[in-house]
Amino acid sequence: MGQKENPTAKKYEVRISISALQNIDEITGYIAFIELQPDNAAKVGDAIYDTIDRIQLHPLAFRECEELVTKGKIYRRARCLSWSIIYKVAGTDILILGIIHDSRKPIHTKKLRSIKS
Repeated sequence: MGQKENPTAKKYEVRISISALQNIDEITGYIAFIELQPDNAAKVGDAIYDTIDRIQLHPLAFRECEELVTKGKIYRRARCLSWSIIYKVAGTDILILGIIHDSRKPIHTKKLRSIKS
């Protein structure tokens, strides 16, 4: 049985920043060419884009980003394997700011606040 679309549900527009696209390229490139695991790189890339699709459907279902706290809780974090996808929700617009490995220090996440598009 397929799911029926809810006509009253909000439609969110997702944009991926240049920085986030570079992050995806760096992650998959490292796995494919340094780790010599091209099949795994493709799986990781697919998982990242699948998570972005889930963000588009339900952006507020994910946790607020602890490093970027605001009153409106506009910065969110979605986990994907060993990475966090950091994004900003503004009305019906979602901006994917970056993808950061979970072992990175919080300062790397805080730098994402300055990304505009």
